[in-house]
Amino acid sequence: MKKISVTIPTYSDEKCVPVMYERLTKVFAEQLPQYDYEIIFVDDYSPDRTREVIREYCAKDKRVKAVFNARNFGFTRNVFATMQYGTGDATFLLFSDLQDPPELLPQMVAEWEKGKKVIIGQKTKSQESKFIYAMRSLYYWIIKTLSDSKQIEHFNGFGLYDRSFIDILRQLDDPAPYLKGIVAEFGIEMSIIPYEQAASLRGHSGENFFKNYDIAMLGITSYTKILMRLATFIGAGLGIFSVILAAFVLVSKLINWASYPYGSAAILIGVFAIGAVQLFFLGILGEYILSINTRTMRRPLVVVGEKINFEEDKQS
Repeated sequence: MKKISVTIPTYSDEKCVPVMYERLTKVFAEQLPQYDYEIIFVDDYSPDRTREVIREYCAKDKRVKAVFNARNFGFTRNVFATMQYGTGDATFLLFSDLQDPPELLPQMVAEWEKGKKVIIGQKTKSQESKFIYAMRSLYYWIIKTLSDSKQIEHFNGFGLYDRSFIDILRQLDDPAPYLKGIVAEFGIEMSIIPYEQAASLRGHSGENFFKNYDIAMLGITSYTKILMRLATFIGAGLGIFSVILAAFVLVSKLINWASYPYGSAAILIGVFAIGAVQLFFLGILGEYILSINTRTMRRPLVVVGEKINFEEDKQS
């Protein structure tokens, strides 16, 4: 009997866990009875009762397992670590706020049985804020335009992954992984299933502007080079323009020696424009250096504080 591991990263999801459990077990009981399964909740140090609720389900159902991080390590790192805890023939990554429907699993399993190794969900519409959705669309357009490799728009990691792909993730020694880019780069024999994303059952997003900015810059610095090259091109262009402008000013001064004075406004505008360009690309350079620094420190993705119901895995 084939086994499917459902891995679920959680944070402040005390009211989501029971609903998630009921919907998942219903899917397996009614539509996938021929498969064994395990449900693994991976909590990133929630401040509410999420861990208590997970413990209750672990106590009453040994198929439910838990991994509790020793502290909060952030959404990106926790999600990447979460995918690697499964022991099944395939791993189903699902987010705890239930914006992505667990009922899509049977359709993904059908694609998997046809030989697909990576089956992901792609949002065609979302019930989240229209402004947020528009900003996400803009980001995906930017990174798709700038990236050296093909990127997947409106994809958050939700999907079914064959064990062979999970083994690839385990081989990557990257303390700052960008999952969306990794799936796009290494997802061989991929199938994409469109779906409409629901509103978050949590009622609010756990992400704020700075966390979203971190994820966006992680993607840009991991999968684009053009911004740094653009700095070189613009710098060279400004240098050439400066030489031409200097020659023009010299000739104009020689021809109109007495009546030539140009005001300071033009000089100030030029200084501020060049300064703005320099500061912008210094910021971009800093983001790349920060990304390099994070990766060279070789820190672990997360530190696990406790595991529940993994004893059988150790014995087998």
